[in-house]
Amino acid sequence: MDRCLLSDMTHSVGVRAAGKLRTRQALLAAALDLMESRTLDSLSLREVTRAVGIVPAGFYRHFPDVDSLGVALVEESLGSLRAAIRAVRAGLSDSDEIIRRSLTVLLRTVDAHRAQFRFVVRERFGGVPRVRQAIEAQLRLFADELAGDLLAGHIATVSDPRRWARADLDMLTGFVVDHMMLTAAAVLEVPPGRRAAHRRVLDVAAKRLRLIVLGSRAWAEYPG
Repeated sequence: MDRCLLSDMTHSVGVRAAGKLRTRQALLAAALDLMESRTLDSLSLREVTRAVGIVPAGFYRHFPDVDSLGVALVEESLGSLRAAIRAVRAGLSDSDEIIRRSLTVLLRTVDAHRAQFRFVVRERFGGVPRVRQAIEAQLRLFADELAGDLLAGHIATVSDPRRWARADLDMLTGFVVDHMMLTAAAVLEVPPGRRAAHRRVLDVAAKRLRLIVLGSRAWAEYPG
């Protein structure tokens, strides 16, 4: 009997947790729909809960405020992209191959989650400080992970990054991350399914990244 009671309790807890997760995801999706042509600072808690069909008080079971919902959107979108691009670099060292595969993953991820990345691109320089800070924190993680792979010799370079000043290495990885965000914005400008236009975006992005890589290979010899 005790075992049956424990099983019933475990099942009930699991059902409640699954329901809570569904409501949380519904709030995130509703916020994205409402922000299709608006910014987060124009969004009200009541609008979001009305779209989901819950009372305003129910919002607080998932987020303390609307800004926290925005932070969750940032971490969900950029966190998944960061993991995907980091996985691309695993086991590779050739910079051209890493560029090609990383840009392909970037395009597929952004194109599959256009509303999320439109939100991130718009809010990176938007009016909600906590969301801006969350975006910059995620982008710093991108840059730090790339710097770690460079310092570990996982990416082929002519110039040994270990000879670089840390500020210079941070500048290089910052260029790459900024380029990634510009490419994401360019992908969002292309309607879904336009393969030729997407290919042009990737070709231009790859050339720009190669220019950054070529410049980095001579940087250690720069007298300034």
